[in-house]
Amino acid sequence: MTDTATTDHTATDDAATTNGAATATAAPGADAYVVPGTDRLAADFYSFQDELTPVEREASLRLRDFMEREVRPIATDYWDRAEFPTQIVPGLAELGMFGASWPETQRFENSAVWRGWAALELGRVDPSTATFVGVQSGLAMSSIAIGGSPEQRAQWLPPMGRGELIGAFGLTEPLSGSDSSKGLRTTAERHGDTWVLHGAKRWIGNATFADVVVIWARDVADGQVKGFLVRRGTPGFTTTKIERKQALRIVQNADITLDGVRVDEADRLPNIHSFREVALVLRLTRAEVAWQAVGVSVGAYEAAVRYAGERQQFGRPLASFQLVQDRLAQCLGNITASIALCLQVSRLQDQGRQGDEHAALAKGFATTRMRETVAWCRELLGGNGIVLDHGVAKFFADAEAVYSFEGTRDMNNLIVGRAITGVGAFV
Repeated sequence: MTDTATTDHTATDDAATTNGAATATAAPGADAYVVPGTDRLAADFYSFQDELTPVEREASLRLRDFMEREVRPIATDYWDRAEFPTQIVPGLAELGMFGASWPETQRFENSAVWRGWAALELGRVDPSTATFVGVQSGLAMSSIAIGGSPEQRAQWLPPMGRGELIGAFGLTEPLSGSDSSKGLRTTAERHGDTWVLHGAKRWIGNATFADVVVIWARDVADGQVKGFLVRRGTPGFTTTKIERKQALRIVQNADITLDGVRVDEADRLPNIHSFREVALVLRLTRAEVAWQAVGVSVGAYEAAVRYAGERQQFGRPLASFQLVQDRLAQCLGNITASIALCLQVSRLQDQGRQGDEHAALAKGFATTRMRETVAWCRELLGGNGIVLDHGVAKFFADAEAVYSFEGTRDMNNLIVGRAITGVGAFV
């Protein structure tokens, strides 16, 4: 649907809704994304925000304010230039975005539901910032928290939580993505108290400026995957920024080459014994990626609603046409269903009952609905939907990367399928 194909009749008055989500955009403004007179997002149609504790809710509002004031005004420009705004890191750290799960770095008692909601708030303004936080906090810090010794946790987690040190997560390889559990080619060979790493990694977020990268490699002695903390500047360790990327352009993804990189035994993560522990890290972060996907949908939806209220066609705003209202309702339905699913999978995590299949279903479903939603929003803007000026094009492009990382829809569905049937279909 484009804005030149809206020839339907106006909806009758008795069909008009009085819900705040509809009226919130009648007079577009800086705060049109909230229901008037409340702090609830207009896209939060069923008031899921009420599930947060008062402390969590206040933290979410502080994060929302930071993202609106400090990130939204610069995000499009940095995305266009494919550069990372390092000036936002201290603010994110102060808000407790790094390491909220772990006692060494937790700013206040919080739930997986809150951490998911924070990913939504990040994603609705800038998916690249959400991804940066996910890499720093969810992947790099969680790897150290789960796999590290007490000494390693004490050494790395507090400065990473303060944003003083940046981390990255080196799992994906040029020839290994979905099959990382069996297809990992990077090797580690022990020589006394030193390990020697050989191999390559690809698509590693934050790697161009990270102070430490968690490198996953297969031990040549026992064939098991192990984790290593590789510091920036280590001889034989090189990173090359991936150029010409058309999604999450703010995220600094890199190719990594490991040519005889020597790592002390003290920098091996001692609690990582196989890919099973790597999968645990991914399970904990996969649900938050699902929440991030909802945020991407919300961001595109908010921009489309705003545009529909401002854009005039046939002498009336687009928002007055039935086809446009139908499409926006479909978008809101996708968002609402996705939040409900994500809310429950985070509750399961808080209860210690979340399995791989639960996180996989949430990620696969939310990202599929996200892809559909951002496409409808882009469509609603017509030609204006493919330029950065109207707030949808960036979400449309970024959604493709969010759809793919932390397991594609297909791979996540196979995890769910294994739980349904008891039969693995990966090979």
